[in-house]
Amino acid sequence: MKPQTIGRVLGIGVRLVGRMAGQRIIGPDSAGTVSRPVTIEGVAGSGAGRVSGRTAGRASGSLARGVGGFFKPFRRVGNIVFLEVVGLFFFVFVLVFSQTVWRARASYLHGPDHRKFLVAGALVLVFLYLGASSFWRARRR
Repeated sequence: MKPQTIGRVLGIGVRLVGRMAGQRIIGPDSAGTVSRPVTIEGVAGSGAGRVSGRTAGRASGSLARGVGGFFKPFRRVGNIVFLEVVGLFFFVFVLVFSQTVWRARASYLHGPDHRKFLVAGALVLVFLYLGASSFWRARRR
């Protein structure tokens, strides 16, 4: 299935469920009878279902904005802590590969461990850059 088709099907399903929930909230009508189940035809002609759906949509939007406003400072701090932890993780790899560079330093030009020295040295530089840039980004926030 195409992504557009899946999204359209899910969107229609969510709207129908929301309208059904709105009708359940409203309850029985003035005659005391329970309204009939929601169908495509019933939703198209029902004005009360639309009103309750709009009210539910406004309420859920307000709730989402309120929760988002509450978590905004925590998101910022959490992002900074995440960047610092990732930077520390990269610096652990710098320490590990630095030991390999130190052990293979005698054959940096033409020894038996020449390739190991070059690969470990390149990895030290890459992880040093990643760790430093992670801390740099954390400090800029």
